[in-house]
Amino acid sequence: MNITYSGALTVEQYNALRVSVGWIPVEPLLAQSGLDHTAFLIAARDGAEPVGMARVITDYGYQVLIADVVVHPDYQGKGVGGEMMTRVMAYIHENIAPGQRKMINLMSAKGKDGFYQKFGFLERPSEKFGPGMTQWISNEALV
Repeated sequence: MNITYSGALTVEQYNALRVSVGWIPVEPLLAQSGLDHTAFLIAARDGAEPVGMARVITDYGYQVLIADVVVHPDYQGKGVGGEMMTRVMAYIHENIAPGQRKMINLMSAKGKDGFYQKFGFLERPSEKFGPGMTQWISNEALV
């Protein structure tokens, strides 16, 4: 296994990684727009084949979202996710000017909380924070 890290994915590769972990694929136009507006993307590759990804999305103010942290099941537990998160966190830290604070958010997949706690993330709900919340919406008229 010779894993390399780069910063680009096609929509097809992006959706293939999502599907590999049981997530729904994103409609191609929306996926491309999301990739185009990503502040930072790291892709793990075994040869030419993408086996992991992680994205950073930001308002370029104080809010940062870590999204789409995915490692293909065949590569989980081999340090790929940890290396991607190390690079994600380095990118975020490099983009904080002296005296600034940024709030880093993510939505952990079920059972993956411990992985993110290693990077300093706090589980919610907690004494200080309520639970994270999410909602998927769609226009069923569109096919």
